[in-house]
Parts: sequence; structure tokens; C-alpha cells
Amino acid sequence: MPDVQPVGENQAQLDCCFYRTRKTTMNAYGAQSHAGMPVRPGMTVPLPGHLHAQQDKLRELADLGYTDIWSAEADGADAFTPLALAAAWEPRLRLGTAIVPAYTRSPACFAQSVATLADAAPGRFAIGIGSSSNVIVEKWNGIPFEEPYKKVRDVVRFLNDALSGEKITKKYDTFEVNGFKMAIRPEVKPQILIAALREGMLRLAAREADGTIINWLSANDVSRVADVVRDASGGVPKEIVCRIFVCPSTNTDQVRAAAKFAIAAYLNVPVYAAFHEWLGRGDDLRAMWDAWKSGDRKAALAAIPDHVVDDLIVHGSPEQCRDRIRQYFDNGVTTSSLAILALDPELDHWQAVRDLSPSAHK
Repeated sequence: MPDVQPVGENQAQLDCCFYRTRKTTMNAYGAQSHAGMPVRPGMTVPLPGHLHAQQDKLRELADLGYTDIWSAEADGADAFTPLALAAAWEPRLRLGTAIVPAYTRSPACFAQSVATLADAAPGRFAIGIGSSSNVIVEKWNGIPFEEPYKKVRDVVRFLNDALSGEKITKKYDTFEVNGFKMAIRPEVKPQILIAALREGMLRLAAREADGTIINWLSANDVSRVADVVRDASGGVPKEIVCRIFVCPSTNTDQVRAAAKFAIAAYLNVPVYAAFHEWLGRGDDLRAMWDAWKSGDRKAALAAIPDHVVDDLIVHGSPEQCRDRIRQYFDNGVTTSSLAILALDPELDHWQAVRDLSPSAHK
């Protein structure tokens, strides 16, 4: 974890809480730490069911040894509301967004959302920002998906400026702000993380943010990604948060068949296709891409090799899944955000949460 900078009279209390959490999470899943950073086992939220009914489940997550919860924002809940509820309900959990699209909020509104949650959960909130995709930004929100690298960079720079408390009159490459000043200043500045796929965004995250958020990659792929981050950070430890897709089921044929729908939905999006080409998976996915472009969805699904499913989706017995999760940590991930996929209709989601927890490892 990057150092936090508490201000005001809560500093000693926040430091104590931070380092106590650091000590107790070092050996989650039996994984090794990297550059002195703690191993932080996390879960994707919201959990299944209505938001108002999740208080007890969030408390159980903390009891089970999960340290973090990470929200997403696509076509379900917004990224901030589930975390705001958790901030009040369960003070043991760190809160993060993975991710908020850089395009879908205006700069001032974005800064207000970030500062408000950081003020509600001092020292426990990290804002993850990413370009998202042309589907979410352009097709669903009607916003041109232009210059994603610059847009993410500018939003990160603007948030750092806004959270300083100074009045901002500044022209960024992708937008301009005239005379905005935050009326609240959180006691602890939230960590800022950048979602990244290929080298350009990974290096941006290492240079200008506290870390990066990655997903849709194998445990072995993490080594390549982590090397880029370490090389660009100049020796400064950076957090690497990974959303890991998991289905603890030994019904292998069912899991693989269902997983191919998820893989096709994501890996045909241009940014993810380019990512996997960069990772060296182009030959394995070429037939799927070609069939998808021709409109033959059935052939596209059939063209996905089983070993690609096994690379990208953690499945098998709970013990096998925990071992695979550990490999992600060993290869450079510092924080996980498990996303449990109901690829087997017999899967009990909450039992999976328990089976995959750090306490189950012990």
C-alpha cells in the first residue's frame, strides 16, 4: 500500500488502524507480499440481493478475513452507493471502486463524489478510475470514446488538484475547469488507482497514481503486467488490484461452456482484444474474433479454446481455486477483488464466499 497522509487529530488513530490491518493480512492464502506491501484479500460488491439487505453479509466478509470490497460501474449499481452503505455498516472494510469510468461524470461532480466518500470513510477509500470501453461510454452513455489515455490522465490530475483544496482554473487536454474549489477536504486524501490493460496506461498508473487495477488476465499474465508497473514506478511500491473471476465448481464442462459467453462478451470489445493480442493470446482468439465480426456468435463461442477459459477463469474445487488465487498474489498482485461467477447453476454463492475466504485457508 502507498503511504497515507492523515491530517488533523485523527492521525494516530488512523495510522494504528492501518498498520494493524497490514499485519493481520500478510499471510492470506499463504501468499507472499511484494515490496513490503500487504496481501489484501477483497471481494467484488454489490453482493447478490438488494442493497438494503447486505449489512450482515458485509460484516461476515470482514469476519471471514476479507479486508477490502471493490465496486464496479457498468449496467448495475453505481460505484459509490454500495460503498457508502458499507462505510456506515462495517468499519473494518477498506472501500474501493474498480472502476468508475473517466467519461461519465463531469469533473466537478466526480471530485464531489470522491471527496464525499473519502470524508465518510477516512483512510479507508481508494478511487479507481479507468477508460472503461466504447460500449459503456459511447453506446450506453452517448459520450464519444475519444483519447482514453489522455482522458484518464486528465481526470487523475484534476482530482489531485481538486483534493488539494485550491481553486482550479486550468485547461487540461480533454476538458477545462474555471474557478472550481472543493468546499470539503477529507481528513485523509484517498488513494487514486488507474485501471490499465497495456503498457501505456500501466506506466501512467505507476507514474501518476498510487497503483493500478487489472482484470481479465491469467495468474501467469500478472508477471508481465507487474514488471511494467515496477519498471515505470522508479522503485516506489505500487498497489496492484486484480479482479479475479472465480467459480468454485468441479462441474468442469458446465463451467467452461458458461464461461465462454462471458469471455466472448468481453474479449471482443476492442480494448480487451488489443490487450490479449499484447499478452500473446492472439493466435488462440483469432478464430473467435473472426467469427464474431462475421456475426456468427455460435461459431465464436465454439472457437474459444478450453485452455483459454482455464487461464482466465479460476474454477475447480475450493482448494484448487484458493491455490490459483495465491498464484495471482505470488506473481505481483497485492489486492484481490474476487468476482464469483454463477457459471454452475448448482453453485451456492455465499458458500463460495466462505470457501474462498482467507479463513478457509487457515
